Amino acid sequence: MAVAAAPFAAFVMDARTGKEIYSQNADTRLHPASLTKMMTLYLAFNAIERGQVRLDSKFLVSSHAASQPPSRLGLKAGQRIELRYLIRAAAVKSANDAATTIGEGLGGSEQQFAAQMNAMAKALGMRNTHFVNANGLTTEGHYSTARDLSTLGRRLFYDFPQYYSIFSRRSADAGIAKVSSTNKRFLDSYEGADGIKTGYTRAAGFNLTASAKRGSKRIIATVMGGNSTAHRNQVMAQLLDAGFGSASSTAREARPAPPEMLMVKKEVTRRVQVARVEPAAPVPAAANSAAVPQLSSSDRPAARASTAGIVTPAAIAAAVSRAREASASDGSRPHRKPGAPVATASTKGDQDMVATSPRPSSRPEGDAPTDAALPAQRPVPAPRRDERASLDAPKAASLFVLSAVAPAAATEDDAADVAAPTMALTASAAPAPRGDAIILASLDPVDTTDDEPAQVISRDTSGKGFGVTLGLFRSQAEAQQLLVRAALQESHALGNASSEVTTTKRGYEANFVGMSRDMAELACGRLMARQQSCNVIPR
Repeated sequence: MAVAAAPFAAFVMDARTGKEIYSQNADTRLHPASLTKMMTLYLAFNAIERGQVRLDSKFLVSSHAASQPPSRLGLKAGQRIELRYLIRAAAVKSANDAATTIGEGLGGSEQQFAAQMNAMAKALGMRNTHFVNANGLTTEGHYSTARDLSTLGRRLFYDFPQYYSIFSRRSADAGIAKVSSTNKRFLDSYEGADGIKTGYTRAAGFNLTASAKRGSKRIIATVMGGNSTAHRNQVMAQLLDAGFGSASSTAREARPAPPEMLMVKKEVTRRVQVARVEPAAPVPAAANSAAVPQLSSSDRPAARASTAGIVTPAAIAAAVSRAREASASDGSRPHRKPGAPVATASTKGDQDMVATSPRPSSRPEGDAPTDAALPAQRPVPAPRRDERASLDAPKAASLFVLSAVAPAAATEDDAADVAAPTMALTASAAPAPRGDAIILASLDPVDTTDDEPAQVISRDTSGKGFGVTLGLFRSQAEAQQLLVRAALQESHALGNASSEVTTTKRGYEANFVGMSRDMAELACGRLMARQQSCNVIPR
């Protein structure tokens, strides 16, 4: 299907309830760029929770993954690298080679992983999304929407709160390099922002899904088709401000139910060998005295019971004890150190799940038994993670250890993309009241000399014969910014009106269309009260 090239779209929701606060072209299928990596990371977190892989599982880098264009971590074909580093690189730096390696390692191939991505998107209710690759580089048939990506951002927060802090990192150790966040500018400039992901390609424009918490409120929003990093961040700040101003301080949190795919329990087969003692046939008393060997006083009761044809716990215990002594004497089994835990199915379940768990001394450091290979060898299922281990523990070999190096200067690394089922949900802290005042950032005109002119997509407005015009402007970006600002200020008065930038010989006309006369006059009157000139026009 044809996907629109970088029109502007936006969606704002109350993360606590999932309720829509504001939308513009929110269901238009657009290029998501690196916002795709949110789904790649969602599936990686899911695989860890299900015990399919561990953070120290090593993934093999294929030539296809290593050849991905920037942004890149710099992986080499044939290299093996731990999953924790791949996650850091994909989430913080938005590295395409790392995301592709995750996809191939989990799915066996990028095509098979894309099928898993699409199945999960459907399970999460992302109705207008289809993935073709794991990193988001522009490909035919690869698309999503502002609404769907906001939904995915909310699911990352609620379904995997134990991993969510990776999205607020300004820098991270990715194993072979220290990486800086592509979202550092927004995280540093907007109060309460703690994620989530940036994206950029020439076809997509500048995209961002962001989450912020203030008081008891948490707002998640997505902007697609921004003209620059600054423009995108500026619009996002306005959208979040409007969201905090509109959201109720007393809204009741309604956590999303985990999707069906995550609730399917993995069948675990446990093979238990039980010692069996066959009852002996009764023996005459005369023969019995000759047949019974001389036993120690501790063994004699068990021997009498077995020769009488009755199996007792003491008989089984004695048999097991003699077997252990025999095997230990001939060296067929290693001796367990005093006080060491017996390796049973239950004790193994917590071992080696996270990087903070100790490895057996007989295994070399980093040589995990679940190393992933592509595509013939898939990661071997591993036990569930140890709930006692903290992913944020300082200096632990875990996913989210902060680099001791100071964060590098903010750079838009995403801009280099232009080259071309048991799951325990951990309770997350309720997001923190803020005043209802909306503080709008200044929207100064930005340079709009793009290689491809932006397109604006509007909804069908048949049957609505009036609109409101805000006037003519020198650039399309200036007109679009004023429309966003007005929509945020008077969302109730404008109702379901659509924004539209019309190109004329005299400049770019900023309009709201699809309104009745009464609605248009009311909206224009409220805008004029804010010192915004406008006129009611027939459409």
